[in-house]
Amino acid sequence: MTPPASPHREPPDEPADDLSTPTLLTVLRDWGRLGCVGFGGPPTHIKLLRDLCVTRRRWIGAAEFEDAIAACNLLPGPASTQLAIFCAWRVRGRIGAVLGGVAFIAPGLVLILGLAALFLAGTPPRWVAGAGAGAGAAVAAVAVQAGWALLVPSWKRPRDSGRARWLIYLVAGAAAAAMIGPWLVVVLLGCGVVELAAQHQRNDGAPQSFVGIPVLAAGAAGVGSLLSLSWVALKVGALSYGGGFVIIPLMQADAVNHYHWMNASQFLNAVALGQITPGPVVHTIAVVGYAAGGVAGGLLAAAVAFAPSFAFVLLGAHRFDQLRGNTRVRAFLDGAGPAAIGAILGSAVPLAAALTQTWQYAIFAGAAILLLPLGRGVVLTLLGAAVAGVVLTSVGVPLPR
Repeated sequence: MTPPASPHREPPDEPADDLSTPTLLTVLRDWGRLGCVGFGGPPTHIKLLRDLCVTRRRWIGAAEFEDAIAACNLLPGPASTQLAIFCAWRVRGRIGAVLGGVAFIAPGLVLILGLAALFLAGTPPRWVAGAGAGAGAAVAAVAVQAGWALLVPSWKRPRDSGRARWLIYLVAGAAAAAMIGPWLVVVLLGCGVVELAAQHQRNDGAPQSFVGIPVLAAGAAGVGSLLSLSWVALKVGALSYGGGFVIIPLMQADAVNHYHWMNASQFLNAVALGQITPGPVVHTIAVVGYAAGGVAGGLLAAAVAFAPSFAFVLLGAHRFDQLRGNTRVRAFLDGAGPAAIGAILGSAVPLAAALTQTWQYAIFAGAAILLLPLGRGVVLTLLGAAVAGVVLTSVGVPLPR
């Protein structure tokens, strides 16, 4: 990947003479628009960014954009958000990266906090509770669909770990998510470290700081309400490998079982809200934060969760080309990646176990059919499940306990 200026210089923070260089106001406007229309998760975000930066404005070359996608997929955290921050960095430097990243994140964050206030109210209207119960019933099916979408490409991808170790890591991640949610981070990191040790002789001498950051982050735990919330959010932002859905068992174990900020039904609502709002599924942590500490808690959780993504880009974007060729990073992800996919699939177990009404299981089965064999979209499936919940509860079926 070609650096924006030179290997040792940031892209300029002041407008260049080149008329194609966007102003900071343009970055704020265009990235904010992407944040408003970015329904559908990472595939949609990547398409929107490619259309804007490569096809229409030609700020970034096609090959460099593809390299940036690959580099972001090697980092923990929400890859499409990191790609949005990187593209803004590429065209307008560090200030552009901050403005573009915030503009991309803010619309979905504002919307999900507003919905959190509605769905987590002490006595929400019956139709609101029904919509949440219906959408929440489909969440386990979404987890299976998300894991399956990653499973097949990961199995087919050439790797140094071999099929046997790949299967071991997959099963370990699934078992951890299903049975020992609070220890999932340890399992993910452990699988990565085991594979790194197995491939230790393959070392190209490239900088290793990208592996050290999440490992060091795992050594700190917060005490007190705000520190506990910050620690949960940090795990979400810095230790989630393999896609946004891997954060679900992490958050469920902490928010529901350990800190009791919300009950199981409310957590299902939170996950559903993270899926139907624009932007990354990491926005779900804002709902958890709202349950723990109101609007301030939601904003704090979001800030902590997204901070690692900004740090990775602001401090390391000029070395993304080296990251792609770093054998130790790849070895670590050869272990952590399959474990994360297993964790996504395994998260369906506690999510399904949180259902309490027979009609919710019927919605879960219907959602699974729509998402898996029929291949329908996640957003429309969840909205359909919410409508079904409203209709059923309006005719007298009981709400979840």
